[in-house]
Amino acid sequence: MELLLPIEPLTPGQPRRVQLESALREAVRSGRLAAGERLPASRVLAEDLGISRRLVVEVYTQLTAEGYLVSRPGSGTCVSELSLPPATEVPDALRSGEGLPRWDMRPGVPTLSAFPRRLWRRAWTAALAAAADSDLGYPDPAGHPRLRRVLAAYLGRVRGVDADPQRLLICAGFTQGLHLLAQTLRTRGATTVALEDPGLPHRASILRQAGLTVLPVPVDADGILVDRLPERGVDAVLTTPAHQFPTGAIMAPARREAVLAWAGRCGAIVVEDDYDGEFRFDRRAVGCLQGRAPDRVVYVGSTSKTLAPAIRLGWLVSPAELHAELLPNKFLADHGSPTLDQLALAHLVEAGDYDRHIRAARTRYRTARRALELAITRHRVPLQLVGTAAGVQTLATRLDDTHPDHLTARARALGIVFDSITRYQLNPDPNPDGVVIGYGNIASHAIDEAIALLATTIGRQRGSVC
Repeated sequence: MELLLPIEPLTPGQPRRVQLESALREAVRSGRLAAGERLPASRVLAEDLGISRRLVVEVYTQLTAEGYLVSRPGSGTCVSELSLPPATEVPDALRSGEGLPRWDMRPGVPTLSAFPRRLWRRAWTAALAAAADSDLGYPDPAGHPRLRRVLAAYLGRVRGVDADPQRLLICAGFTQGLHLLAQTLRTRGATTVALEDPGLPHRASILRQAGLTVLPVPVDADGILVDRLPERGVDAVLTTPAHQFPTGAIMAPARREAVLAWAGRCGAIVVEDDYDGEFRFDRRAVGCLQGRAPDRVVYVGSTSKTLAPAIRLGWLVSPAELHAELLPNKFLADHGSPTLDQLALAHLVEAGDYDRHIRAARTRYRTARRALELAITRHRVPLQLVGTAAGVQTLATRLDDTHPDHLTARARALGIVFDSITRYQLNPDPNPDGVVIGYGNIASHAIDEAIALLATTIGRQRGSVC
């Protein structure tokens, strides 16, 4: 291994040994050298630093005596487990995979244990074996041509997207896609973007960070209220027509025509977030908006629900002129998405494994949602599922006067985690109604356990009120 250490030319009063000891000691104290990490052999470090091997051996010996290092026969010199400073606390919002709830009913989370590890490993290995030398250079900011070609065909076949590979941009999930789009719209002179209310709160944050004003627009059982969109002053609207988050509404045909007509009259862009369009249970999936008006709609999708959020692959399909303006921002953001991951996804789709995985996931989520319905009925919990049977979460409205914030807090104390509708409301509702319950990352039997426990605490609460 190589190791960067700030060893300067010899200066009066500061011998090389002192410098090396201090640099190594500080690297361990700061955590830059982790517990158990192996240090370079004394000969290698001496050559790298231009000093004698004897000096390095003396420094290693001294720091071993101080407890910073440990010498292990056959393993060389390593950082001691006992030398590390206390771990820095990470804010809850930034934790990943730590302290997961016993009953994980968070919205928007797919079945992480069902990630197709074997298929992904096979696809990634095949991608690596078949990759040309040129594929290992800097990526094309738009995405690898093979994945763009494969995705264009897939999106046209499954979601009805008018997806020319030349207008398809690969990005790091929806979040980066929206960020790039917001930057580009702002550069174009846009000032205001309309958002569905309720909706995911980080979308508003992304838009505001780009210097855009956010206009919340209410939704009902038929989707966004298009008649609340101003005829002037709004440059784009972000919507989830296939499955509104979090209400579960499907945009009605009349509303679809209305929002496209509005965009045409106002010269605005419709941003279509198709975050879980493949997961419709009650009947065949509804096609996307973009296929009806590819010159006015930007289509955004990702693998976060179909595979796993950790893959960080998404895509934008946009009008040609806008696509050309997005590319410089993507280049400056990360110089392009990881090529081997793109090729692995392309292989997965071409082999038919992606379709088979989605079909299996659709069946699993249908079963889980049904288990949630049955558990709520069986344990007489005062909740009613609303919205279309689709995706990995549902809105459940309350049938009593329990405030959703209080219900989620009581559930969290029991190890059951889901969200209050208030988390997603841009304009606070004085009488919020509902909680958003995920069923993607929890087994059916665990759903029944969680709802049974929730029913018990609700029953105790009622008794105390009485």
